[in-house]
Amino acid sequence: MDVQPTNLQISPTHVKMLVPLVLILSLQAVLHIKHAKAKQSCTIAFDKLSADCKGLRLDSVPTTQLPDSLEELDLSFNTIHVIRKQDFVKLTYLRVLKLNFNNISLVLDDAFQGNLLLEELNLFNNSLTEIPFKALEPLTNLKVLEMSNNLYSQASLGAAFLNFNQLKVLSIGGPLVSSLGSRDIYVLKNISLDKFAVKTGTGFRDYEPGYFKSLSTKHLWFDIAFDKNPDLLPKMLKDLANKTFDVLRFRNLFEFQYYTGKRDIFYGLQYVNAQTLTFYRGKFNEEVMRMALKNVEISPIKALELLLIDFARSQNRTQGSSVKNLSLDRLVLSDISNPDIMRFDWSFTWLNHVRKFIVWNVNFNSVPCDSWPEMKSVELLDISNNQLLDSYIYNPLCDTRNTLHKLDTFNVSHNRLTSLSDLASLTKDFVKLTTIDMSHNQLQYLGNGACDWRKTITKVIGNHNSLTSDSFKCLPTSVNFLDLSYSSLDQLDMDYFNKASELTELLLSGNKIKFIPSGWKNRYLRTLALDGNSFGLVSMKSFKDMLSLRVLTAGNNPYHCTCDLYTFIQETTSKGKVTITDWPNNYKCYHPERLLNTMVSKYSPGHLACDITLVIIISVSTTAAVVLVIMLLCYIFHVPWYVKATYQIIRAKYRAHKEGLGQGVDYAFHAFISYSHSDADWVRNHLLPCLENVKPPYRLCIHERDFIPGKWIIDNIIENIENSRKVIFVLSHNFVNSEWCNYELYFAQQRAIGKTFSDVILVVKEPIDPTSLPSKFCKLKRMLNTKTYLEWPQQPTEQNFFWIQLRSVLGKPNSIRPRTISRHSRLSSARSVSLIEAPQIQDPEGPDEEDHQNSPQPSNKCQLTCIEVA
Repeated sequence: MDVQPTNLQISPTHVKMLVPLVLILSLQAVLHIKHAKAKQSCTIAFDKLSADCKGLRLDSVPTTQLPDSLEELDLSFNTIHVIRKQDFVKLTYLRVLKLNFNNISLVLDDAFQGNLLLEELNLFNNSLTEIPFKALEPLTNLKVLEMSNNLYSQASLGAAFLNFNQLKVLSIGGPLVSSLGSRDIYVLKNISLDKFAVKTGTGFRDYEPGYFKSLSTKHLWFDIAFDKNPDLLPKMLKDLANKTFDVLRFRNLFEFQYYTGKRDIFYGLQYVNAQTLTFYRGKFNEEVMRMALKNVEISPIKALELLLIDFARSQNRTQGSSVKNLSLDRLVLSDISNPDIMRFDWSFTWLNHVRKFIVWNVNFNSVPCDSWPEMKSVELLDISNNQLLDSYIYNPLCDTRNTLHKLDTFNVSHNRLTSLSDLASLTKDFVKLTTIDMSHNQLQYLGNGACDWRKTITKVIGNHNSLTSDSFKCLPTSVNFLDLSYSSLDQLDMDYFNKASELTELLLSGNKIKFIPSGWKNRYLRTLALDGNSFGLVSMKSFKDMLSLRVLTAGNNPYHCTCDLYTFIQETTSKGKVTITDWPNNYKCYHPERLLNTMVSKYSPGHLACDITLVIIISVSTTAAVVLVIMLLCYIFHVPWYVKATYQIIRAKYRAHKEGLGQGVDYAFHAFISYSHSDADWVRNHLLPCLENVKPPYRLCIHERDFIPGKWIIDNIIENIENSRKVIFVLSHNFVNSEWCNYELYFAQQRAIGKTFSDVILVVKEPIDPTSLPSKFCKLKRMLNTKTYLEWPQQPTEQNFFWIQLRSVLGKPNSIRPRTISRHSRLSSARSVSLIEAPQIQDPEGPDEEDHQNSPQPSNKCQLTCIEVA
């Protein structure tokens, strides 16, 4: 079928419209290119010693961006085609240069003349059509040279390698190499390598014996496919006979097809002295594996690794087990899609003498009961990274009593286990088990099964699970190492830690623990990690019972910046007994709000605020001092009496308010007279007769006559003042100096406040200076300065006028109510002189409580007389 061309005609109008559009698109393209190029900049380290230019789609070395001081340069995963002298000539300090995964097809002869210090050069996976010997020749300091997986067809090394005495790692070859000659690597005869790797293509067809004769290396890696010429493998192994390697690794031994021949192509393995034999990738059927294992069985090889191989059953099933004496220190099965590889030869006898059995990502979904007895020599069993469920590995019907008696370490991490009790039941017969790694599961305890762990278990790694506080009931208590980090724990079970008394290292990072119990006791605990939890309070009490604690990690918690935290940090950091590993960067305040995000190291509340002992001492001392002062004041100023007096004053004020000025009040006495004992004669001889002998008489009350016997003097004073209309002070120097008179004057003053100042009558018997009165009687002083007082005249002719004034102030002696209980009522007459003149007995030591109750008159006491109205 033919397709006819079509003529496309464009008018001038269309051209005019397309031109601006093309310009716009071109401009956008240019801007996009510039923007893309702008992003293609290398990452230069702060110290300008390294630069990362990986994966920036560079088609040439960005020489303008690179500082001269560079020691490491990564240009891998770009599209560079050619390496020239000017690319690196200024980088004279360069030690590491990575050019792998580019499209380099040419390295000029003078490309590295300025890089004599170069130690590592990586040209892996490029397009070199030949090995650049001229360019490599000046690099005599090379230690690592990776140049395999290029497009050269010959892997023969030149004379330049005779000078690479420091070379430790070398990889050569590529997909176009089809043969290996006996002289290809002869130049390495005097070099002792750590690693040598050789790669050929799928068309590998010729091997000349003697290729490895001059090679000395610890690690020998083959990336050679023997699909088309499997007979070349025995020749190669024969060359390796009696050589010693740490690791002998075959990659893609059979890359595209399974070997179906009958010849034992692994015959030479029995003569190879290698610590570890690794088969990486490639196709393995059961027959090929049998050949390999039979030779390993009788070889010095101590470790076998089968990694990412494609395993398939053979069509012809063999009768019985062919491998029973495979003695290995370590057997690793990793990333194998067919779990049948474990039941090799339809049995597990090949595991009889394996000490460390590691099964990673093999996707088996059950452990047959007959497999457990065959692992009788296993000391380490690692079945991690297999997505196992509890039912896959624990079958209650299996008899495990006589199995795994040498097992020391059991690793079931990175699976999907959920039951702690099932795991305990599985391991209860592992009599020598000391370490169990059950991390990265969903383990928890639901309280529905027994948890009888072996008492031999000393190390439990249980991080990244779904534990609760109840899970502590199903954990081994014999441990000295316990890791429960990132397991969603919100609180601790102190009962568990009391039982786990041998614990020396505890890791609880990344949980949700809300508080640290103050009674946490672990005698031997040395290392404790609590960082990344939810508690905010910590103090000296938190870890005071952990006497052996030496290492503490507790950052990234929402700390309450209080005195307890401050004291704990100060004590811990200053004494140096405990090392806080993540101090101070990971410690911030979250409370109070004003300190949010403040570094705990900068929080300083002050010595007085946080020193409880000092605060207590100051508080107790201050309180004691105040109490002592109060007690002293009370003792000096008779505070109880003042309280009682104040109570009477309040009553007086209330009555004064209720009764006005007292005109309507029915008093028992006309006046209340206060005087000193030294002035008693004047009172008896002058005052009383002149007031009591008038018609009608004034009723007077003096304590000898009117106080009730047996009653406290103070009570008598208060009661009689309250029952008197007026208060008369007989002031003299003796009055002022008398202690008792001062008390009575104080009460009389308060009584005056309770009524009115007009009720107070001041009789100055002898001239007195108001300033001589005690300072507490400020109102009485004011009265002497402002109120008119009566002064007793010394001239007899003036005394009559004094009595007229006094009677005028007292007012008319109106009738008053009779007193119900009064010593005065028991006297024959108000004017009785015998009682007034009764002798007074003075106590030279002053009054006391008994005197107040029983003595009719205390020593040096102001004499109080009540003028009783007849």
